[in-house]
Amino acid sequence: MARDLPFRPGLAGVEAAVEGHPGLPPVERWNPPYCGDSGVRIGPDGTWFHQGTIVTRPALVRLLSTILRKDDDGFMLVTPTEKLSIIVNDAPFLGVLMTMEGKGEKMCLTFTTNVGDSVTAGPAHPLRFAPDEKTGAPIPYLHVRGGLEAKLARPVYYTLVESAVARGDDFGVWSDGVFFVMGKPP
Repeated sequence: MARDLPFRPGLAGVEAAVEGHPGLPPVERWNPPYCGDSGVRIGPDGTWFHQGTIVTRPALVRLLSTILRKDDDGFMLVTPTEKLSIIVNDAPFLGVLMTMEGKGEKMCLTFTTNVGDSVTAGPAHPLRFAPDEKTGAPIPYLHVRGGLEAKLARPVYYTLVESAVARGDDFGVWSDGVFFVMGKPP
């Protein structure tokens, strides 16, 4: 069974911190003191854990994801009154769905994350492809917000590859007027 996180002001305090903020709370403007480790970890598959136990409440995971930010010293859960560190094994989010509109240079790729964010790849939300350390195969990541990325789930990546085109010596995808290079044509 999942456990709620022991924030000093309580989970109700976290809810109150994000309440009244349309969209996402302004975590980038909050500068509370560091209060220690949260005991929270996000696994490489996007699963959230608290003290080794899977957090099974989607609403709690969503709530916590809205107060997550990346600082110079790592990932943090931030409220107006406190900052707690969190371990992220790969990317904090997982891209679980992709929709395509348009074709060619006019195509827009919109991704939905495992925590409900919807992001269109483009100038403000670039896709990047990092080589896998073991195989060299490209691993796709999407900038979601404030230095936070989503790793694309394998089925989403396969769909992305199917929409890729050759452009000169590069192989990649268009979205929102930007060509994102995946690698060299096969």
